[in-house]
Amino acid sequence: MGGVGAGVPGYGEQPLYPEPSPPSLGDAVRAFTTGSLSAEDFQQIFATSKVYCPRGDNPGFLALHNTQQPVIPMFSTLKELRRYAGKESKYFVITGAEVIDLLPTGYGFVLDMEGDHRMVFDAKAVEQMVDFAMRRMYG
Repeated sequence: MGGVGAGVPGYGEQPLYPEPSPPSLGDAVRAFTTGSLSAEDFQQIFATSKVYCPRGDNPGFLALHNTQQPVIPMFSTLKELRRYAGKESKYFVITGAEVIDLLPTGYGFVLDMEGDHRMVFDAKAVEQMVDFAMRRMYG
């Protein structure tokens, strides 16, 4: 006979259960807006997630100026973007970390504007996200 665990499928090999995949940005938005995800955990997921941004004829973010301060609409999925901007709309995809890096000073953003769990990040919240990202990167 073999040693301990011999013949047991998966024993000593790959784990029987794969690592859980990180939550999608949409899942993170829902979890954060319902209070079951911390701001830090949300930011970590946001940083590595794809973000869908509507675009016009010129490169760059489209901003909404009919709000208290200018905000940029962004979406966690292409489906959410299409719900807002229509099926034929132009868009680009970047990571949340790139959003934080590229967002103009003084602008906030709205995530999933037409969704059930819309999130608004004003310019101050964006500054806090930048600070958090810098601390995480550089200590």
